[in-house]
Amino acid sequence: MARCLEAEAGERFVRDELAELVSQAIGPWVAHDGLRLFGMNPVTGAISFGFLHDFSPGLVREQLPESYLGEDPFSPVDIARLPTPVGLISRDNCAVPGSPGHRRALETLAAHGAGCELRLLLRDSRGSWGLLALLREEGGRPFGPDDAERLARFSSPLITLLRRYATAGEPGLGRPHLPAGVVIVGADHEVRSLTPEAQAWMREIDPARGLAPEWMPGVSMHEISLAARRHLIDPSAPRPVACSPTAFLGRRIAVHAQTLDADGNGDVAVILQEATGDLLLPVFSAWHGLTARERQIVQHLHSGAAPKQIARSLCVSLHTVNTHVKTVFRKTGVSGRDELLATFGA
Repeated sequence: MARCLEAEAGERFVRDELAELVSQAIGPWVAHDGLRLFGMNPVTGAISFGFLHDFSPGLVREQLPESYLGEDPFSPVDIARLPTPVGLISRDNCAVPGSPGHRRALETLAAHGAGCELRLLLRDSRGSWGLLALLREEGGRPFGPDDAERLARFSSPLITLLRRYATAGEPGLGRPHLPAGVVIVGADHEVRSLTPEAQAWMREIDPARGLAPEWMPGVSMHEISLAARRHLIDPSAPRPVACSPTAFLGRRIAVHAQTLDADGNGDVAVILQEATGDLLLPVFSAWHGLTARERQIVQHLHSGAAPKQIARSLCVSLHTVNTHVKTVFRKTGVSGRDELLATFGA
């Protein structure tokens, strides 16, 4: 299975093909009737891209408010606190049976023909990389502890898949630069207004262009606004800053959100812009597995510093700086400084 997934890593999937391939790889070990795979910004924890296979976008949208603002027993934030990052929503197997959140979660699943859901948070010592969720239809055999244990074994190859996908492709070279745009999302999570710049961004990611799944724009706008509301209520929750990789939308796009009132019940401003420079550095470094020191050096290179200046600034030898620079080139797959900075969006 790992070899199968690794063979697909780095390919450019813009609709839901990747979820279908993952479903085929996992199916012999954990039978399921639907699958969603979402990639996260490993620095902020915000959902940044995703794919569905026989998993209703309507179900995703209905689950979002409970996941971010309700009592969903296994939101990504809650799963992250568990010793084993697997959550099971089922009448027969749930850590919190009978709770209001559990009952609502089951009702939402039933409304879409599903009887249970198994979720795996894809995380390692470096952060959370994504979320995998499996469904089984109502009336079928529910997921059990054995299924959860088998699914957890897929975590490492799936993290590798997401990281390779996130680092694949050119950074939108040749595409015209788009200035930042603002979308106002109302309390009902629907778009109320857009600036002309935001309208240009929405045209850029219009599914009709073949650069995104049809369900993606609406679900993503809904999710980032809910993430902003959740972060206001609970500052320990992921910051609402997403970053989609080049392979997903043809360019790196940063999406961040801010509530416009003190209690988070009103409008939310969502900003769409190019993910470049300092905005890209943290997630770029995480996706490529750069160490803290390597990230410092990339930041200095981006600011225009020469290796000797970097050595003085960091109080290390020039040899040490050059060694780190070569390691950065190897990890990011570039041949030199100019190519690195071009890839980085300089």
